[in-house]
Amino acid sequence: MGGAYAGLADEVSAGYWNPAGLRGLSYPEISYMHVERFAGAVSFDYGGVAMPITARSTVGVSVFRSGVNDIVNTLSAWNPDRGQPLPGYESRITRFSAADWALFVSYSRQVSDRLSVGVNFKGIRRSIGDFASAWGYSMDASARYKTGSYRFGAVIRDVTTMLQSWSVNPDAFKVNCTNPIDGEPFDACLNDDGSLIEDNAARYQAVFDQRIPQGGTALVLPVARLGSGAVWPVGDGHALTAGLDVDVAVDGQRAFVPNIGDVSFHPRLGMAFRYAGVVELRGGIQRLQIGDPIGVDFTPSVGAGLDLEQVSVDFSFGDFAGLVAEDLGFSYRISAQLRLEQPGLERPEE
Repeated sequence: MGGAYAGLADEVSAGYWNPAGLRGLSYPEISYMHVERFAGAVSFDYGGVAMPITARSTVGVSVFRSGVNDIVNTLSAWNPDRGQPLPGYESRITRFSAADWALFVSYSRQVSDRLSVGVNFKGIRRSIGDFASAWGYSMDASARYKTGSYRFGAVIRDVTTMLQSWSVNPDAFKVNCTNPIDGEPFDACLNDDGSLIEDNAARYQAVFDQRIPQGGTALVLPVARLGSGAVWPVGDGHALTAGLDVDVAVDGQRAFVPNIGDVSFHPRLGMAFRYAGVVELRGGIQRLQIGDPIGVDFTPSVGAGLDLEQVSVDFSFGDFAGLVAEDLGFSYRISAQLRLEQPGLERPEE
C-alpha cells in the first residue's frame, strides 16, 4: 500500500508503523518478513511479537536488520607501486557486511473506546565490518483514533532526537606492505630515507593518499508521520481499504521533495480490496519526487495477501528501478503472520 499504514495498522506490525495500533490485537501475534532489494544487493529482515497483557494494554518487541553483505575488502590485494592487483589477488580478498540492527520495545494503552496511545523504546546498532560501528537510542510517541469506518494516526519518530556515536577501529585498516613476489616492502610504504613506515595510519595515507576516517556523531531529527485511512464494507463479506500518510521532516531536504523551506513532505497513498475476508489485493504510491530534470517521479508498489484461519501470508513487489535500470533489479517482500487464537490467550475483559 505504498507504506500508507500509520492510521490503519492494528496488528503486530503496528510496533513499527504506529505502536498505538497494537491495541487492535485480541490474541498474541508473531510476524516475520524478508525483503530483497536491488537484485539481492540489499537485504532486510524483520521479526515481531506482540501480546495483550490487560484489557487495555499491549506490549510488543520488534527486531530489524538491514544490510549489504559480501562487500569486498582489497586492502591486502593491492600493489601500490604498480597501481594494480597483486598476482593471485583473489585469495587475498576478504569480505564483510555493512548492517544496521534495531530493537523496538513497544507499549500501547487504550484511553477510550476510540483513542489509543503508544510508545516505542528504540536501540540502534550500526556497523561497517570491523571498520566502524555506532550506537543510538531514541523513542517514538504515537496515537490512533478510530471512528466508524475511519482511522487516524500520528507518530513522532525519534521524538527525543537520536544521537548516533560512531567509533572507528584503526587496526581494521591494516595495509599489507610486503610484496609477496620478492618479500620486500613496497616503495610506497617507505619513508624518504628508505625505512619502513611503522605507523599504520601514516602507511595507509602513503599508500592510498587518504586518511583513516575518524569517529564522530550523527544527529537524527524527529519526523512526524500523519496517517489517515478508511475501511468500507463492499457487498457480502468484502471490504475496500484506503490510506493516505504524510511524513513531515525538518531536516532541510529540498532536492526533489515537496517542501516549504526546510520542512519537507513525503506523501504515501495506498488502496486494498479484500475478497471474502480471505484474499486481498493492494497497490500504492510512495517516494514522490518533484524537480529538474526528472519532473514528477514516484515509486509504485503492488502486493497480495492470503488469510487462512490463524495464518496470513503476504507478498509485494516494488522499487521498479529495474524497468529503467536493469542492474538495479527489483525488490520483493514476503511475510508471514501467526495469530495464536488459543483458549486462555485472548485479551482479558475489563
